[in-house]
Amino acid sequence: MYTQEQTARLLPDVAHHAQPHLAGALDWVGMDGIEVPVRFDAGDGELQRASARVGAFVNLHRPDQRGIHMSRLYLLVEHALSTQPLTAGSLRDLLRAFLESHKDLSDRACLSIRFEQLVRRPALRSGNSGWRAYPVCIEASMVGEDFLLEYGTEVVYSSTCPASAALSRQLIQDQFARDFDAAAALDHAAVLAWLGSERGIVATPHAQRSVARLRVRMVESGRFDLIQLIDRTEQALGTPVQTAVKREDEQAFALANGGNLMFCEDAARRIQKALDADAALSDFHIRVEHQESLHPHDAVAYASKGVAGGFGGAPRG
Repeated sequence: MYTQEQTARLLPDVAHHAQPHLAGALDWVGMDGIEVPVRFDAGDGELQRASARVGAFVNLHRPDQRGIHMSRLYLLVEHALSTQPLTAGSLRDLLRAFLESHKDLSDRACLSIRFEQLVRRPALRSGNSGWRAYPVCIEASMVGEDFLLEYGTEVVYSSTCPASAALSRQLIQDQFARDFDAAAALDHAAVLAWLGSERGIVATPHAQRSVARLRVRMVESGRFDLIQLIDRTEQALGTPVQTAVKREDEQAFALANGGNLMFCEDAARRIQKALDADAALSDFHIRVEHQESLHPHDAVAYASKGVAGGFGGAPRG
């Protein structure tokens, strides 16, 4: 066995060799993309294991020091996240450990955790269900004892353009006027058959797969409740994408789209109203993106809770 003195002689640490000509404080130093398992309760009381990628950082406020202790951050991340469930308390403790391990170098720490959470979603009518993988991003930071925690996800949904729907209805009216003489009595059976034919739906409004990206801050005593966040958002929109789909489910989805025509502005306001009613959230940021089928570009809207010093302001991804 090597003594500590022998190890130091055999394994030199050049990070301790200052470079005065390059002296300067650094905002953040650390590692990104650390691969580690995590256990997360999405709000249903069941811990689910997932493969995560983690970013771990501290600042370097001493300009005379060349670097930080990367291995200390890695070992703290590996131990904490692979052995404890993700909670506000466990993340606060981990950031405190970051600062304690760098108390001579740093006074700020931050952490990001990215993974996917599988959530079972029911079909609209058939009684079937299937899994949806929702991306989760958790970001935590600490300055002194000031702790900030945010998390976010994405909800994918269908959006049918109200303007296109109105233009389509006009074309259907025009076709009806051509096919049925205004002076003649209408035959119920003939009209019913016409409505079930391609001539009865001569035009269809354009719809697109759309994405709502959400980022929320919990109240200080709050806990992660991803499923409630997803449920509130999907119910507000009315047209989340489906998993298991039989014909009755597809028909119900078509009906939902017809009853939930929306511009991106409408979608953002719907989610804003739903999240504003959630007392567990102190602030939120919403970005809705309608990936247009009519245009080669996207229609995008942003919304927030509107609290002072919060998420409102310049657009962010």
